[in-house]
Amino acid sequence: MATVAESRAVRPLPLRWRQGVIGEYWAEFFGTFVLICFGDGVVAMLWALIGSGRSSAGALQSSGDWLLITWGWALAVVFAVYTVGGVTGAHINPAITFGAAIRRQLPWSKVPGYWIAQTVGAFVGAALVYAVYKAAISDYETANHIVRGQSNSVATYSTFATFPAKYFHTWLGPFVDQVVGTFFLALFVWAVTDEFNLPVGSNMAPWIVGMIVMAVGISFGANAGYAINPARDFGPRIFALVAGWGKIAFPGDYGNVNTYFWIPIVGPLVGAGIASVMYDVFIQDILKARRPPEPGVYAEGETVQDRPTMQ
Repeated sequence: MATVAESRAVRPLPLRWRQGVIGEYWAEFFGTFVLICFGDGVVAMLWALIGSGRSSAGALQSSGDWLLITWGWALAVVFAVYTVGGVTGAHINPAITFGAAIRRQLPWSKVPGYWIAQTVGAFVGAALVYAVYKAAISDYETANHIVRGQSNSVATYSTFATFPAKYFHTWLGPFVDQVVGTFFLALFVWAVTDEFNLPVGSNMAPWIVGMIVMAVGISFGANAGYAINPARDFGPRIFALVAGWGKIAFPGDYGNVNTYFWIPIVGPLVGAGIASVMYDVFIQDILKARRPPEPGVYAEGETVQDRPTMQ
């Protein structure tokens, strides 16, 4: 009787895609799916709390609601990273994937596949949230005479994707907001995962990344909903279009700013790109230059005879 090792040598292992790039795409799909299930899910909880009588205040009528949302998104990131981080590092964000490619941590050839997987994962996550909270969302809409696709449906639409605050009247303000928010997200992610800096120990990196997202949310969140992630916004936005929110979802017409959908896509990519270049040039290169050489390791072209001897 052949041993297990012998049989595997003769017969290929099943599902060998797990070992290649398809396994990476699956991890990015599933990680982003988890992210949206818990991120969009915490927003959907607002309608459920009101409809079930567990909250007497209206949605987003107190700072506590915003804290609930920022904590929910932070924990969504934490557990998404714990789930698939061992496979790809859990980018779960096209902006981080873009930055990783700029920093030569990821081949450019993998970028389109990562982006597609992340966006589809976000779409499917939004669909699951809707399936779970459809009754709560519909109940809130009925009670408040909300008609999907009209301007008063922005509130329930925001369960899934982002929109600009009413005080913006051009695309520039929200665009800058997305660039800045994602700049800090990417900058801090590179910092806490850099072996030359002060990398997080004891398998706590997912928690720190979650806290980075929370920090962005509580410091830069109100202007435009801190998408800071093209897939997180675009996938659920397309689902909201399918679910009946019409032009409110896509192309994103809000009266004060229209055709908004591209801003949470392009802004985060620009912010992450700037952060990636700046981190490498102004932080990591300094860290490398200040790092003492390890014993027995010589600079390129240097020989033992070149080293000064101890007197």
